[in-house]
Amino acid sequence: MRRRRGLLALLAVPAAIALMSAPAWAQSPTGLPSITINSGGASPDQSLEILALLTFLTFLPAILVTMTAFTRVITVLSFVRSALGLQQTPPNQVLIGLALFLALYIMLPTWNAVNHQAIVPYLHGHLDLLQAGNRAMRPLRSFMLSQTRVGDLALFMHLQHLTMPSSPAKIPTLVVIPAFIISELRTAFEIGIFIYIPFIIIDLVVSTVLMSMGMFMVPPTLVSLPLKLLLFVLANGWTLVVQSLVLSFHH
Repeated sequence: MRRRRGLLALLAVPAAIALMSAPAWAQSPTGLPSITINSGGASPDQSLEILALLTFLTFLPAILVTMTAFTRVITVLSFVRSALGLQQTPPNQVLIGLALFLALYIMLPTWNAVNHQAIVPYLHGHLDLLQAGNRAMRPLRSFMLSQTRVGDLALFMHLQHLTMPSSPAKIPTLVVIPAFIISELRTAFEIGIFIYIPFIIIDLVVSTVLMSMGMFMVPPTLVSLPLKLLLFVLANGWTLVVQSLVLSFHH
């Protein structure tokens, strides 16, 4: 029963909703609508577990954006597009798709640890939902702490009027997450600075040459954009950017 419940909750959300309940609306004496839930023979604990899993699934996009490598990757890719002077090329859908799969690739060891330590034992009935959730957070916390600066952790500990513990395991998760986010943004901006430098040099050279030739009516971007694209292609820019991003998580 636990196997079926876990698989339905993780892989077939609409089916889980149909199995969980068929709400019947009735008019209460106070004039406010009330909801009656038919659990379909499941115990109240099982129904609450399914409800908790469905609620967790609604937070998956936020978890993907804030607790994984996605933040750094999408920020750096946006810097690349801005440094090249391109407004909508590549499109946002392409950048987000590339960032999503790069984040999944970078987070693969963490996902494997979550699956081995939490999901598989839960589906086999060896853990309840709360225990599985606690075990699933351990690899995520380990990943976030490895990428978070001590100063950022100290900042949020200070804002919570807490003292820095001797062990990272004792740091609250609600402190780790925002500290991880601002650390990721800082790292992404540092990478963005190095991406901008060669393209800024090209813009300055092109502007100086055009001014020296008296071509004030020619927009510098009209000349610098093809040169920047040529430099990016000849340097195999996408490979260098992706390689730098992946290696930045293994320092």
